[in-house]
Amino acid sequence: MPEQKSLLRLLIACPDRPGIVSAVSRFLFDAGANIVRSDQYSTDPEGGDFFLRMEFTLPGPNHDRLDEQFGLAVAEPFHMNWRLWNSRQPKRLAIMVSRYDHCLLELLWRWRRNELGAEVVLVVSNHSDLRDAVEGFGLPYHHIPMTPELKPEAEAELLALIEQRCDLVALARYMQIFSPEFLDRVGVPLINIHHSFLPAFPGREPYERAKERGVKLIGATAHYVTADLDAGPIIEQDAIRVSHRDDVAMLTRLGGDIERTVLARAVTWHCEDRILRHGNTTVVF
Repeated sequence: MPEQKSLLRLLIACPDRPGIVSAVSRFLFDAGANIVRSDQYSTDPEGGDFFLRMEFTLPGPNHDRLDEQFGLAVAEPFHMNWRLWNSRQPKRLAIMVSRYDHCLLELLWRWRRNELGAEVVLVVSNHSDLRDAVEGFGLPYHHIPMTPELKPEAEAELLALIEQRCDLVALARYMQIFSPEFLDRVGVPLINIHHSFLPAFPGREPYERAKERGVKLIGATAHYVTADLDAGPIIEQDAIRVSHRDDVAMLTRLGGDIERTVLARAVTWHCEDRILRHGNTTVVF
């Protein structure tokens, strides 16, 4: 039988200078790798920042020493921030949701069809409404109420649930704001989805206010969560045209369609290691 090979992904961010691609390619060649895809971007070849994503195959199942060798031979001399991921190990995904189910079900449908690039390990909600839907997918459903009085205890319970069990958290219309202390301790990225009316229509009932203002475009934005509310690095956005003929129910439905697809794209791209953060922006290959 032919030797089994692993597909690995290498992501790099570093100050731009000549020789980066050559050094990476030479190292992988010497290690017996075959590069199957390479994408790169520079903010400015003269003193800017350089970003690289490579996919390569490598014989054998054990690549533990590759990290150490690459770090010493290439990453340190070029002052790289980098990570290496074996595609055979899907990202472990936790989903958090409140009562709206459209984003949650989109992620679960794609997961069941092996289109998400992740393994969903659990679903958490501050309400019990969606338990039957989630357990119908064979997944554990954790109900953790979140009120102002119980918030510290609830966040502690969330941290205990997530710790060492997931690599990413998707907020599928989870209608709560996390404390800075929670975000400091969670230890994994969080991706959120919100309607693109922010900041023009913050808070509750955005579609009602959008109808009142006669908007012609509605959309959604997926972004990484930071301590600054709805101001984290943007991953993906999309929009659709609407008209005066569309009532609030139609705006809500159209907006929900965009929300679920935009969130699913962002989660998939993260799980496929296509995203590099750059300050408060992202490079998406």
